[in-house]
Amino acid sequence: MDFGLSQEQQMVVDTVRDFVEKELYPHENKVEELGYVPAEITKEIRDKVLGLGFYAANIPEEFGGGGLDHVTMSLMERELGRASQALSVIFGRPSNILCGCTGDQVEKYLLPAIRGEKTDCIALTEPDAGSDVRSMKASARKDGDDWILNGTKHFITHADESDFAIVFIATGEEETPRGTKKKITCFLVDRDTPGFEITDGYNCVSHRGYNNSILNFDNCRVPSSQILGEEGTGFDEANTWLGATRLTVAAMSVGRAQRCFDMGVEWAAERKQFGQSIGKFQGVSFKLADMATEIQAAEYLTLGAAWKLDQGIPADQDIAMAKLFATEMLGKVTDETLQIYGGMGLMTELPIERFWRDARVERIWDGTSEIQRHIISRGLLRPLGS
Repeated sequence: MDFGLSQEQQMVVDTVRDFVEKELYPHENKVEELGYVPAEITKEIRDKVLGLGFYAANIPEEFGGGGLDHVTMSLMERELGRASQALSVIFGRPSNILCGCTGDQVEKYLLPAIRGEKTDCIALTEPDAGSDVRSMKASARKDGDDWILNGTKHFITHADESDFAIVFIATGEEETPRGTKKKITCFLVDRDTPGFEITDGYNCVSHRGYNNSILNFDNCRVPSSQILGEEGTGFDEANTWLGATRLTVAAMSVGRAQRCFDMGVEWAAERKQFGQSIGKFQGVSFKLADMATEIQAAEYLTLGAAWKLDQGIPADQDIAMAKLFATEMLGKVTDETLQIYGGMGLMTELPIERFWRDARVERIWDGTSEIQRHIISRGLLRPLGS
């Protein structure tokens, strides 16, 4: 593995970092105060990203996307992670699962998503189906050439801004080596489809402005042509999508931790108590040393997993390790930085308390830390027959 960045990768890092600092940072306080991103700001940011040519950088060139490899995408996500989630999502990375679109779906969903004309959301989680995806209760039954969808999804981020939902729903049962399991099928459902309602979700302390919604399906009729992939293959498709998003979460955690850490170092150097900079006290300096080490370790884990994907090497364990370590590292870094700031760290005049709040959800969504540990340990034990 070459640890040096290519000229193109350095250009991506420099361009995105400059964009984040100049175009996203200035809006953070307003979004935090309002709890949403005003439409005019969304349009302004999206138009500028399209002008830069970075929109849909994660989608292969053959579909009209930027075609960045996993390592370069991870570097880009690291830089985007420095900014508010509500603003960085506007940078535009359509769900990679849309590359499975076929026939009319390409013109209706994939290409508009790549051009920034439509946005999507992923509807997987339910009130009684979080980590255990196959326990979902939302179901669909076939009626002629249509499917009738019923049930509820919740914690669906960005649904309030989306034009269509990528919905995973149970469509029967199948026998697996581990017993009878629900068959999962993926549907593309337009926002204005009768029987499909998007309502406000819960008030979350993390990532204000990046809101979650509740999706209700009440005899929602969807034609078979709206199935993404094949009937019953949704579980595998969901896992493919989750792999990509978990790597994104890891990379963004590294970027957010670095921004928080940089502020902590500056504060430790400038803040004086007992006649000297607090950074000279081992109680603070050792914290900084540990944080710097863990941030770098998380970055190497993330880029290592991305490199394996680019080489075509199975990387499920590596992605799980990166997501696990990076998100738990972010929790430590934000907490320790807040401790270094002392009382001022909890004041809304500074972004430290926001970094601290935002960090907490990273260990939960896109697969909890416990699920990541399960994936890692399963990979260790299964080859031994356990």
